[in-house]
Amino acid sequence: MAALGWLTPRRRSATARSVLAGEAAAEAARKTSAADDDAALLTGTSEEAPAEPVFPVAGDVRAAAFFDLDNTVMQGAAIFHFGRGLYKRKFFERRELTRFAWQQAWFRLAGVEDPEHMQDARDSALSIVKGHRVSELMSIGEEIYDEYMADRIWPGTRALAQAHLDAGQKVWLVTAAPVETATIIARRLGLTGALGTVAESVDGVYTGRLVGEPLHGPAKAEAVRALAAAEDLDLDRCAAYSDSHNDIPMLSLVGHPYAINPDTKLRKYARARDWRLRDYRTGRKAAKVGIPAAAGVGALAGGTAAALALHRRRR
Repeated sequence: MAALGWLTPRRRSATARSVLAGEAAAEAARKTSAADDDAALLTGTSEEAPAEPVFPVAGDVRAAAFFDLDNTVMQGAAIFHFGRGLYKRKFFERRELTRFAWQQAWFRLAGVEDPEHMQDARDSALSIVKGHRVSELMSIGEEIYDEYMADRIWPGTRALAQAHLDAGQKVWLVTAAPVETATIIARRLGLTGALGTVAESVDGVYTGRLVGEPLHGPAKAEAVRALAAAEDLDLDRCAAYSDSHNDIPMLSLVGHPYAINPDTKLRKYARARDWRLRDYRTGRKAAKVGIPAAAGVGALAGGTAAALALHRRRR
């Protein structure tokens, strides 16, 4: 919860700050995973697992799965939902919530992350949480998950994650969202842990600065690489899932890349390389794995209508 949003780094290759962000995320993820080893796994049936005859391979402990969060596991952006919760608790003024709402509307309607919107959200968020205790934001985050996030998890993607868990593999979220927020979501879904953007804190209080840079693009790939080395994973036997072309570096690291609810660029890239695709926004792909998508589509439609209404009011 060190921040509500992060921007796409303008430099697409890994930099020293990308490596620092990735290593910090991997270290934070391993610490939180060790504390949550006894978390209960999701319940599910064999009918809910994706129809992949040889993958994931049961008992392959050197394989793991890495899932992007926004629009892959969750409808919309976790940063916006968290912002709504903070606004409700009077952390900031209505005009700031309106700005976050417009950023979310853009995300849903355009299906892409706008760098200027993400930069604005990141800077605003860092100023909002500066001086607050990490424990305070963690406690609030648990409440916000129940209020705004629990009903926005894509059932199809959740089933994919469950298939890896059922095979005895670890499953990690990998997201530009704050690592505290991502860890809460991972724990609630019964996943192993989360790699996320790490914000600096001193004596348990946020300073308003990051460790490295946002965990986005190349930084995500660096985080996965660092975690795989620490966990003795074979990346050729691992899987990664994302909706965004920004995550091509992460997807390209593993032997089993999946495009989930892909944006136009990722869909084209994935088809050219014969990567597997799943789209839970319309139900046409969800039908293949036996997961009804009506609830997810309904929520998305409602969010889109709200976004259009907001746009009309702003005009």
